[in-house]
Amino acid sequence: MSGNGRKQPPLVAERRYRAKAQPATQADQKKAGARKAPARKPRRSAKKQGIFARILGFFAGILRWILRIVWGIGWRIGLVTSIIIGLGVTYYAMQLPAVTDLVDGRARGSVTLLDREGRPFAWRGDQFGGMITADTVSVHLRNAVVATEDRRFYWHPGVDPKGIASAVRINLREGRGPLSGNGGSTITQQTAKLLCLGRPYDQSVWPTERDYEADCRRTTLWRKVQEAVFAMAMEVAYTKDEILTIYLNRAYLGAGSRGFEAAAQRYFSHSAAEVTPAEAAMLAGLLKAPSSLAPTNNLQRSQDRATLVVGLMEEQGYLSASAAEEARTNPAELSSEAREQAGGYFADYVMDTGPSYFTQNTTEDVIIRTTLDRRIQAAAEEALLYVFANEVREGSEAQAAIVVMSADGAVRAMVGGRDTRASGAFNRATQALRQTGSAFKPFVFAAGLDLGMSPNDLVDDSPLTIDVPGSGPWSPQNYDRQFKGQVTLTQALAESRNIPAVLISEQVGRENVRTVASMFGIESDLAAGPALALGASESTLIEMTGAYAGILNGGSSVTPYGLVELRLQGDSEPMMGSGGGIGERVIREEAARSLTWMMYNVVEQGTGNRAAIDGWELAGKTGTTSAARDAWFVGFSADYVIGVWMGYDDNTPLTGVTGGGLPADIWRETMLRVVQGRTPMPLPMTAPAGGAGQSIDPSASERPLTDEALDRALESAFGPAQTPQTDQSSTEDAVMNVLNNILNGN
Repeated sequence: MSGNGRKQPPLVAERRYRAKAQPATQADQKKAGARKAPARKPRRSAKKQGIFARILGFFAGILRWILRIVWGIGWRIGLVTSIIIGLGVTYYAMQLPAVTDLVDGRARGSVTLLDREGRPFAWRGDQFGGMITADTVSVHLRNAVVATEDRRFYWHPGVDPKGIASAVRINLREGRGPLSGNGGSTITQQTAKLLCLGRPYDQSVWPTERDYEADCRRTTLWRKVQEAVFAMAMEVAYTKDEILTIYLNRAYLGAGSRGFEAAAQRYFSHSAAEVTPAEAAMLAGLLKAPSSLAPTNNLQRSQDRATLVVGLMEEQGYLSASAAEEARTNPAELSSEAREQAGGYFADYVMDTGPSYFTQNTTEDVIIRTTLDRRIQAAAEEALLYVFANEVREGSEAQAAIVVMSADGAVRAMVGGRDTRASGAFNRATQALRQTGSAFKPFVFAAGLDLGMSPNDLVDDSPLTIDVPGSGPWSPQNYDRQFKGQVTLTQALAESRNIPAVLISEQVGRENVRTVASMFGIESDLAAGPALALGASESTLIEMTGAYAGILNGGSSVTPYGLVELRLQGDSEPMMGSGGGIGERVIREEAARSLTWMMYNVVEQGTGNRAAIDGWELAGKTGTTSAARDAWFVGFSADYVIGVWMGYDDNTPLTGVTGGGLPADIWRETMLRVVQGRTPMPLPMTAPAGGAGQSIDPSASERPLTDEALDRALESAFGPAQTPQTDQSSTEDAVMNVLNNILNGN
C-alpha cells in the first residue's frame, strides 16, 4: 500500500479476523461466554420494553388526544353554561321586586275569631301575623333557623355544593333517588321555592291555591337548576338579611300559620320578637314537617324535635352549654289559648252563618268578634266527656250535642259531637235534623195558653182514636201505656202524657200550633197530621234551643247568633254587626210565664227530675222519639238555655235511654258548671190561681182565636202600618179568610 509517511491505524478487518488467527483457550472461551450471556438478555428485555413503551405511548397519545378534545369542548361548554347562568341570574335579579312586596304571598285571606272578651280562640285560613325582619325577631329565633336549615347561610352564594353533595350521598346510601329526601337546599333556595321562582298564583292555571303550592314544591332536575339560578339571583338582588326576612315571613309552620310571627302568636300568644331559646327551637323545628310536628297536634313530638334543634344551636355556638341545658330542661309549652283549642264546632257555626265573601271565600284578613263564653264552652265540653266516661258503656258509638244560649239568642257554647276538639267535622248541633219527640210539646201548650187556657185546666187522658184521612184510624198511646183520666195541663206536661197533648193540639188547631212553633224559630217542615203534637217533625238542636229561649224571654222569638261584629284587620270600624237577637212577640207574656211554671214542674216532679239542682229554679222538657232513636232535654235557668240531644248518626235505637235519662244528666252536669259560684235567680214564671180550671173538650176539633191573637196574627202578616183598618162587623168574614190563608201557608 502506498503511504504518506504516516503510520496507519490497524483496520477493523484485522481485529475482526484476529480471533481466527489466535485461537482462544478453553478458559478464555468460558470467560467470554460468561461475559456474553448477560449481553444477550438485556437485548431481549429491551426489545420487549420497546414494544411495551410503544403500546403505552400509543394509548397515551390517544388519551392526550381525547383529553385535548374534552378540554376543548369542555371549556367551551363551561363558558357557554356560565354565560347562560349569568344571563339567567341577571334576568331574574332584574325582575325581583322589593322585599316588602314578597313577605305575604297568600292569595286568600284569613279569619280570626274572638270570644266575647276579645281573646282569639279559633283561626280559619292561613294567618299572617304581620311583617317581621331578620333584625326585629328574637336573635334566638334567627340563630335557630340558620342552625337548623343552613349553617353556611352567610357564606355561600345561594347554592351550597358541599351541602348538595352531602344530601345526594345520604339519599343514595338510604336507597332513595339522588333528589329524593334530603335536598341540600340552602335557605336561599328554600325561599326561591316559597316564591315559586317568581311565578304568582293564577287561577286559570291552578284551580286552587293548594294546586299552585303543590306545583311549586315539585322536585325535578330541571326545577332544581332553575331554583339554583333563581337563588343566585336573589343573592345578587338582596342582602342576606333581606333573604332571611322573606323566608321568616313566607314559611308555613302548621295550624294555618304563615310566617314566624303568626306561628308565635298562634302557639305562644306573643310576638316572634319575644320568643325564648326553647320556643325558638320549637318554631324552627316545625320547618321540617309543619303539620305533623305542630304542637297543637302533638306537643311531645314537637318538643322532641325542638331538643334536636337546641343541640344544633349549641354545637354551632349559638347557645352556651348552660342555656342549652335550660332549654332542654324547660321545653316550650303552648299558651292557654292554644292549649284549649276551644269552640271548634262553634267557630264552624259562625263561619257558616257569616257572609261567605268574608268567611270561606275572603281575600282579606277578617276579625270576627263572637258570643262565645270560654268558661261556658269548657263547662259543656267537660260535662259531655264526664257523662260518657262514667255513665255510657265502653265502646258505644252514640253521639251527643250541646248548645248553651242566652235568652236573647246569643250562643255561648256549642259541642257538636263527642270529639270536643274537632274542627270542620259534622256538627250535630246545627246540621243534624232529628225528630223532636215530646220536646215539641211546649209549643202545643204555648198555643193553648196563648188562647186563654190555664195550667190548671183539665184534659181527659183516656184512650183516643182519630180518623186520619188517607191513613185511617190512629190511636196514640202514652209512654207508660196507662191512662189517668182527668189531669191538669200542668200534670200532663210534667208527665209528658201523649193523649192530652194531642187533644189540646186538636182543640186549638194544628195550624195554630204550627204557627207558634215556626214563629219561635222551628224552620223545618212540620207534620200535617195529629202526630204533630207528639214531635213527629224534625228540627236541629240549635233551633230547639232558640225556640225555648223565646219562652224564657217572655214569649218573643229569637234568632240564634254567634257573630257580634265583623271588621277587616287594621280597621277600627266594623263592616257588619250581629244578625240575630230578639224578634217579634209570639205569645203573650202571661202565657209564657205560665208555660215556664209548667216546665218548672217537669223538672221538680216530672220526667225531668234528674236535671234538678238544689237551690235553683230550673225548667225544661224531655223528649224521646219512636224506638228511642233520639233523646232530648232542653231547659233553662233564669239566665241560660241549654239544649242536649243524644242518639246515633245512623238512627240506631238507643238502649235504655230516654230524654229524662242521659240527656238530662248531661244537661245537669253542664248547668252545674255554668252556674257554679253564682247566686240563684228566680225563673220568670207565674203559678196559676188555686183550684182546677175548665175541662178540655176532647170532641172540639178547633178553638177560635181570641181577638188579641187575631190582631197579632194580622200584624205579623201585614206589619203594624198595613193592618187593615176597616169596620170589623162588615169585614169579619174577609178577615177570617185572610187569617186562614196565613195559617195554611198560602
